[in-house]
Amino acid sequence: MRSRLTSSGRPTRSLRRFLVTALPALALGLAGFAAAPPAGAQPAPAPHVSAASPSTQNAAALTDPARQTVHPTGKAGAQVPTERLCSAAARPGTASCFAERRTDIAQKLAAAVSPDAAVSGLSPANLHSAYNLPSTGGSGLTVGIVDAYNDPNAAADLATYRSQFGLSACTKANGCFKQVSQTGSTTSLPTNDSGWAGEEALDIDMVSAICPNCNILLVEANSPTDANLGAAENEAVALGAKFVSNSWGGDESSSQTSADTSYFKHPGVAITVSSGDEAYGAEWPATSQYVTAVGGTALTTSSNSRGWSESVWKTNSTEGTGSGCSAYETKPAWQTDTGCSRRMESDVSAVADPATGVAVYDTYGGSGWAVYGGTSASSPIIAGVYALAGTPGSADYPAKYPYAHTSSLYDVTSGNNGSCSPSYFCTATAGYDGPTGWGTPNGTAAFTSGSGTGGGVTVSSPGNQSTKTGSSVSLAITASDSTGAALTYSATGLPAGLSINASTGLISGTATTAGTYSVTVTAKDAAGASGSASFTWTVSTSGGGTCTSAQLLANPGFESGGSGWTASSGVITTDSGEAAHSGSYKAWMDGYGTTHTDSVSQSVSVPAGCRATFTFYLHVDSSETSTSTAYDKLTVTAGSTTLATYSNLNKASGYAQKTFDLSSFAGSTVTLKFSGTEDSSLQTSFVVDDTALTTS
Repeated sequence: MRSRLTSSGRPTRSLRRFLVTALPALALGLAGFAAAPPAGAQPAPAPHVSAASPSTQNAAALTDPARQTVHPTGKAGAQVPTERLCSAAARPGTASCFAERRTDIAQKLAAAVSPDAAVSGLSPANLHSAYNLPSTGGSGLTVGIVDAYNDPNAAADLATYRSQFGLSACTKANGCFKQVSQTGSTTSLPTNDSGWAGEEALDIDMVSAICPNCNILLVEANSPTDANLGAAENEAVALGAKFVSNSWGGDESSSQTSADTSYFKHPGVAITVSSGDEAYGAEWPATSQYVTAVGGTALTTSSNSRGWSESVWKTNSTEGTGSGCSAYETKPAWQTDTGCSRRMESDVSAVADPATGVAVYDTYGGSGWAVYGGTSASSPIIAGVYALAGTPGSADYPAKYPYAHTSSLYDVTSGNNGSCSPSYFCTATAGYDGPTGWGTPNGTAAFTSGSGTGGGVTVSSPGNQSTKTGSSVSLAITASDSTGAALTYSATGLPAGLSINASTGLISGTATTAGTYSVTVTAKDAAGASGSASFTWTVSTSGGGTCTSAQLLANPGFESGGSGWTASSGVITTDSGEAAHSGSYKAWMDGYGTTHTDSVSQSVSVPAGCRATFTFYLHVDSSETSTSTAYDKLTVTAGSTTLATYSNLNKASGYAQKTFDLSSFAGSTVTLKFSGTEDSSLQTSFVVDDTALTTS
């Protein structure tokens, strides 16, 4: 079957969508026809086949409205019956896992659950919704999980979990899942243990839920001693994991400070550790200065704008998230609370309350689907979020990242896990506190290196500006927020006569006084996240110059086709899939829903002594649903200067005019270029029309 093409040689938008959706189905149908058994043969059971790539399949599963339903299992802090899967650490130098399993909710094997039927507990889609996480990311990255003993059913149980929630297969055969001993052996694994097997099932399921595109490396220690678990930690890093989760711990001792250096001092690796499940009190290795200590919350749906609410997890005086001031561990430089002179626990947090627990599948020591809790859940969740955020800086200890991006976390301000002094050691408060740290993930911005306290706001520098006295100015500042929130703009150092619109970021006015000005523009969201850009603005005396007002671009509205422009094939078009701003032609970049790059450019000479203003109309149409991740981008440049970058986050129903001051290019020839890039799925169209470069 061939699609009918427009005169530009590209499918119309409706046909693009047809190609994306119909051809994979046709391919499956043909594949099924070719593989049909001969007459009289017994047909084999039909396998589940997905035409989409794993990342596309996972994104669809996480955003499918049918999978967003929450199946609550209790109220925050409720006294629900649970069993701890691992016995308490018997002596210093040994550890216990923290997994807890509900005993009041009947466990069910997969065979007893009808296809697409709901299972109890929070699902991957629920967790992504609660923590505003992107549905893509993590491909090619490995999350390590360190536990003790062997789970012989780990691979099979993982397959059931992922299939239930529509996630792509993650198997030993396809290289996604690997299970090794503390020495890296895939064949000589430790003794089986039904308690730790439940912990391992919880850990690999939570990494799958948060980062389904990630590879998973399960490293099993010979026994739960600090030495063996530490050896497994080192093996996980040696095998390439840039993110390692540890859902185990025990009482602190003075000897553990040296173990920190031996097992957890891995710059460039995000190591997460559960804070413990015995309520207030510090535990190791969560108190190590090299790890991210992860506390626990109760997570429930809410009628607020987020749709969820969280409080400190506390079931009773001996069951709840851990927290506290270490008796031995050195305080890292990035931790600045004043009540604890040593390492304070925790740094961040995530859901852990068994009453609001997560769905897990375990058949070795468990009987299938069950609801789990404990900070054993929160540690792999945060490890997965780090992976979604990308590879850490090679010299960094990523535990410091959230401290630089505190406004990109959901601050948990209610609840406690005991009695203490100072109160923030055990009681939630605005800002930092022990039980929940700085809060829970709100996207991935808090888990990236970045700089500045805002973290989630990026301001694009407009480049150095040049204006003559008496000239009117119209300069648009471009900024984006990682959560898609509205921004408020401010500026310092503007030339006399100019001001910035707080809502739109447009700098306008008439420059009145000659001089060189150092300008800083800041954009800030309602949560306090901010970003800035600085540049120099030179205002010179007009001197009664002889510049002639003119429009310099050839064929500015594209109505003469490609005349005057250098463009990718099919970009300058009358294709009816996107309307022109005026006339019939426009420059339509990308929009294919596959990996693609388009560009259109023109070189122009700007007369000396002139003020030059570049304008164009832009329409962004996207099928992307993310409000935080820029998957597809349009970059606008003047020579080597980037004027602005737009993305799927800027999608809108109509055109908007963009304005840039190019007076600094007076007396030179500059190439104005629009460059669009699109990733492997979900189309974004960047449509440009009615350009102009005017002088005055």
